[in-house]
Amino acid sequence: MDKTKLLDKAAKSGDERLILAHVLDKLEQSRNRNIPTATDFLSPQERASAETLLRLAGARETEYVSLGGYEGAERRIFLFLPDWLDQESAAEQSPLRCLRAKYRPEYDLTHRDILGSLMGMGITREKTGDILAGKESCDLIVLEGVADFLLQSWDQAGRAKLSVSAIDVSELSAPEESCQEVRDTVMSLRLDAVASTGFKMARGKAASLIESGKVQVNWQECTKPDRLLAEGDTVSARGLGKFLVEAVGGVTKKGRTSIVLKRYG
Repeated sequence: MDKTKLLDKAAKSGDERLILAHVLDKLEQSRNRNIPTATDFLSPQERASAETLLRLAGARETEYVSLGGYEGAERRIFLFLPDWLDQESAAEQSPLRCLRAKYRPEYDLTHRDILGSLMGMGITREKTGDILAGKESCDLIVLEGVADFLLQSWDQAGRAKLSVSAIDVSELSAPEESCQEVRDTVMSLRLDAVASTGFKMARGKAASLIESGKVQVNWQECTKPDRLLAEGDTVSARGLGKFLVEAVGGVTKKGRTSIVLKRYG
């Protein structure tokens, strides 16, 4: 399948088409020149679309890795691997750099404050990964192409003066994502039935939420309440957080299926 047909099949909008074209270019560059190449940072939704594209392009799972600086990172890059580099050694070729911006605690900067400051300096969102804002400092992951610029020039966010330094990836203040384990039984693994449990709402309300386009399965919009879920699927909804289908068990005597969910947010 040629590039145009691949993008026609995978992209859902003009903006997404540009992002996916960039991903495809990086794959082709790695294959043709036998060098490691990396995309910009991608959101979970963009990564899901990119993974669909890569499957259509015949990319093997061993041809790339997803890197975000820490295990639970939401914004991540794809690093494409030449034949002389395996996934276990990929981190050695990572273009990610970690920075820490310190400020006085009374400023208590938020994610929005930091992002606004970066964008005011001309740093586009695709060049930055997760922003981990705390009481006295903020850790962020960026592409190496902007790291030196920020180290030299980034000295203020709002009214707060910043002291910015490079840190090792092992020093990142990665957030501890709180989650709750939920055990239940459902009549079926239909999306509306499982979402009813996952989001603590009536099944009819869950079905309406899905049909309105506010629910995503594995970061892709799904408007079909009867879609069947499986172990490993992630379901998210705007304003309601997300849950992971961690396990699907057996069927009870009453014909219901036992499930274990991990609910976040």
